[in-house]
Amino acid sequence: PGTMDSVRSSAIGQIFKPDNFIFGQSGAGNNWAKGHYTDGAELSDTIMETLRKEAEAADCLQGFQVTHSLGGGTGSGLGSLLINKLHEEYADRILASFSIVPSPLVSDTVVEPYNAVLSVHQLVENTDQTFCIDNEALYDICFRTLKLETPTYGDLNHLVSATMSGVTTSLRFPGQLNADLRKLGVNLIPFPRLHFFVPGFAPLTSRGGQEYRALTVPEITHQLFDAKNMMAACDPTSGKYLTVALFFRGRVSMKEVDETMMNVQDKNSKQFAEWIPNNVKTAVCDIPPRGLKMAGTFIGNTTSLQVLFKRISEQFDAMFERKAFLHWYTGEGMDEMEF
Repeated sequence: PGTMDSVRSSAIGQIFKPDNFIFGQSGAGNNWAKGHYTDGAELSDTIMETLRKEAEAADCLQGFQVTHSLGGGTGSGLGSLLINKLHEEYADRILASFSIVPSPLVSDTVVEPYNAVLSVHQLVENTDQTFCIDNEALYDICFRTLKLETPTYGDLNHLVSATMSGVTTSLRFPGQLNADLRKLGVNLIPFPRLHFFVPGFAPLTSRGGQEYRALTVPEITHQLFDAKNMMAACDPTSGKYLTVALFFRGRVSMKEVDETMMNVQDKNSKQFAEWIPNNVKTAVCDIPPRGLKMAGTFIGNTTSLQVLFKRISEQFDAMFERKAFLHWYTGEGMDEMEF
């Protein structure tokens, strides 16, 4: 309930319908099994009921967006339970999840590898698109690009929200070339299990540097493809891009966009998978974000994301070999075989 109160009392607290805040009496205590089996099972019916009500009120439901983290208990356990239920009930709707994945250096939970592996296993099967975001990459963007000395979670959330709004922008505003979640999925996912994307956003400049940058299509494209701009800590140069989607917002000439895309693919052909001839999907929307003339959102499906899953699985193996911390999970009714 504490987290809900902070949302309610924030600047945008009035946006949400008071009946739609659903919470348990305690958190899941960083325990996947508690969020997925014990506490989650009690709450899931209420949540699904509320979702059903909202879904029936919609005139044309495109899909669902789930925001959660994979390291804790509630986001990963209850989050993957909900994704399961949604996938069962609304099989033909798009399920997009924005998942905070464990970052390489900073970890705030010891049992993160367990929780993450259990969740990723569910995400692979049940979501249509998963955008992998990680706190460390966001901190890096805040330090390096935005030159913030002490980034708060508010700053990190702002970056995530810029991306989220960019992905769904053509659902909300008119544009020359529209793209929705389904088009995004169809163009970005070569094989059903490879639906884990790396998002990015441009233009990001520090307070003082704004006057020195021209907002042009090539300039924005350059920043979008920059490795420092990725919101997940993986180096895209170490792998290949299977596919990429770019959303441009603002007054952009289509011709310029197409030419820039051709250039990017010609000059960096090594970085794109050669068995997919045209890897880049573009979309253009007329209305830029507030306070900017032009902006772009980047979504990449790159093979270098495997580093991230490899790392989690190595940490998982190291702990599971000794059966460390397992009793917390078996005590909540999980079986050792599930691991």
